[in-house]
Amino acid sequence: MGRESQGFAALPASQRSLAGAIGVLHRWARTTSEQRTAALGPANEGRRRRLEQQADPEGVLSPEDLAAAVDRLRRAHMRKAALASAKARAARKRAA
Repeated sequence: MGRESQGFAALPASQRSLAGAIGVLHRWARTTSEQRTAALGPANEGRRRRLEQQADPEGVLSPEDLAAAVDRLRRAHMRKAALASAKARAARKRAA
């Protein structure tokens, strides 16, 4: 029994990631923007609630201040991810 008969789980991590990305692109290619919004709605709502809780655990901020704080936390998260990605690229370049 070869690796090809063991399915997706038998792939190396890098190939699983690519295969997953291909599947996601095919899924979104067959959906409308309304369907994408509906599919992602629960995840987006959960992320917003988590960031609101981080920004204002006591619930004392005004809606405007809370929205601004959530936006800053979201932008900080994206920049942290970009920094981690840059560090990983640099490490791979050093290792090559």
